[in-house]
Amino acid sequence: MPEFSRLAYEYLLYTLTSRYPEIVSSSLHLFTTGATTGLVRGSVWFRNGLELRVRELVDLSDGEILDYAYDIFRGEGAVRWYDPQPHPEIPELASTFPTTCTNLPASSVTANLPPASASKLPICPH
Repeated sequence: MPEFSRLAYEYLLYTLTSRYPEIVSSSLHLFTTGATTGLVRGSVWFRNGLELRVRELVDLSDGEILDYAYDIFRGEGAVRWYDPQPHPEIPELASTFPTTCTNLPASSVTANLPPASASKLPICPH
């Protein structure tokens, strides 16, 4: 895997429309939020009518995506979404819930669960 370069990442973000003909436009921007972190926010619009809404928290020292959410819309209707939140209360997704976890604040693990379910989850170290 090539070494991460903030400059190369910014170049990718800001040249999507010239590099990929299926992309009509992009409003993605990288905002510096700390000495080594940045937030990517915006949308990418595709010729097929889909819009990809992007939110990434990126470690700019090594390129690790620390947190993310990707939402796909057609018009005003959500088509799909991708986020790192576990959903053990949904049977179809329960098998994807980690039995152990590292470096996750407890609130990120329990934020979408009712209080009774949250108390049954493993505690993640900080």
